[in-house]
Amino acid sequence: MRYRHLSILALAVLACGWLGSPAPAQNSGAPVEVTILAINDFHGHLMPPPGGITIADPADRGRKIPVSAGGAEHMATLVKGLRAQIRNTVFVAAGDLIGASPLLSGAFSDEPTIESLSVMGLELSAVGNHEFDRGARELLRMQNGGCHPVKGCLSPHPFAGAAFRYLAASTIDRATGKTLFPPYAVREFDGVPIAFIGLTLKGTAGIISPAAAAGLDFADEAETINALVPQLRQRGIEAIVVLIHEGGQPTGDYNECPGISGPIVDIVNKLDKAVDVVVSGHTHRAYNCRIDGRLVTSADQYGTLVTRIDLRLDRTTHDVVDAKAENLIVRTDAFAKDREQTELIAAYEQRVQAVARRVVGSVTATLSRAPAATGESVLGGVIADAQLAATLAEPDGGAALAFTNPGGIRTDILKREDGMVTYADLFASQPFGNQLVTLTLSGAQIKRLLEQQWLGQQTPRILQVSKNFSYLWDAARPAGERVAIDAVTLNGHRIDPAARYRVTVNGFLAQGGDGFAVFREGTAPRTGVPDVEALATYFEANSPVSPGPLDRIRRAN
Repeated sequence: MRYRHLSILALAVLACGWLGSPAPAQNSGAPVEVTILAINDFHGHLMPPPGGITIADPADRGRKIPVSAGGAEHMATLVKGLRAQIRNTVFVAAGDLIGASPLLSGAFSDEPTIESLSVMGLELSAVGNHEFDRGARELLRMQNGGCHPVKGCLSPHPFAGAAFRYLAASTIDRATGKTLFPPYAVREFDGVPIAFIGLTLKGTAGIISPAAAAGLDFADEAETINALVPQLRQRGIEAIVVLIHEGGQPTGDYNECPGISGPIVDIVNKLDKAVDVVVSGHTHRAYNCRIDGRLVTSADQYGTLVTRIDLRLDRTTHDVVDAKAENLIVRTDAFAKDREQTELIAAYEQRVQAVARRVVGSVTATLSRAPAATGESVLGGVIADAQLAATLAEPDGGAALAFTNPGGIRTDILKREDGMVTYADLFASQPFGNQLVTLTLSGAQIKRLLEQQWLGQQTPRILQVSKNFSYLWDAARPAGERVAIDAVTLNGHRIDPAARYRVTVNGFLAQGGDGFAVFREGTAPRTGVPDVEALATYFEANSPVSPGPLDRIRRAN
């Protein structure tokens, strides 16, 4: 693998010593030093994400500043530079490398991202929930290669699959009773082995489509890890690193952890003391923590950070005697573009640019996906309106209202200086390629559906609604009783529990995705256009699109 030149600024950083000089071979008595490089939640962001990463201003800690960061070209330069300087390294990930990707990767079923990370030298990755967006069979194709079974060969060259190994300790194929991928992998450094256990969150089945989860079980995270520890120790392995696609919510800046909450805390507290390091993800947050005495890290999202974890291993006991970490920002102004990555990206850009650059409309201001206190967002309302418009006519479904899930809205639609919006902008916000489905629900079912926004959810998952639908929810009421039927209106009239209404959703929700099982009760389903096409048509007909008032969902207390 050839190493590319770093930018002048990056070389200056190297000269300051944070990478150091190449380490000499260690003597027989000294601890073995190993550096783990880790990422998570890359989501096919081959190009730097808009907005980069937001960090505390070093000159004023009370102020936040954006830093341009990310992109495969810059990340490859950072990773290759580190690996050239450090004797023992391994490059790993904690899942969601693919899925919910921008057009450049998503248009080719994420083959470009798999190729990019393989060329970059990624060795191991846990599966994340988004690895299962298109089902187990497609994920196996991502690992093993071959042409898409429906779309055919998408790449400019034969798709060979991942050069890295996916790990899936908690994902069980019911047909075989075995894990879909190996539960762990072992890497040896100067005679000392390190085991890497990889797994996704146990709630994966509830946040992917039922069709994608068919035939798979997702076991408890801590129980799965702890059951593997005796196996590893029997093999003489004492250094254990967990790559887990589950995370937490920190309170500090990207490289600290004054406080953290969320599922990862409970999981780590339940782990066998033999586990030394936990590399996490899923929440798209950055942190560098100690939980129950163990190092726990996360590298934000979209390739904006690479976590450097330095381990010292005892040559005799083979255990970790010291572990420390640092989250390194993949600054676009500090790391030059890696030529191999640039060439790979250019080959795909050439194929997709005509579609990506097509102007579909304009905006007067940024359409934000950020929810208000009610749970409603500006962009969520626009998308729901677009889906209603696409299915309003009787031949298209005869819809009366539309819902969309907040998790399906991946980015804001930003206002550029000229206000123009491209197809690539829309695809970035709606990257799953879900077809619209219009089905019939009763008023009583719609009321139960609204209650499911708080039932069985780790955090409330507020559905976005079309402009002709409105309701009030009461935060002081218990879950399951937060929406009164007489506070739900359609076109200004109270919905009738016994009446039947045509409702449009995306295919993910129609299958009961995100825990909204009521949609599976819908009758007379009619399939429509893909969600992103509905959004493009809406922009073409209604531009310039402006942020509307957040008055569809109201909240008491």
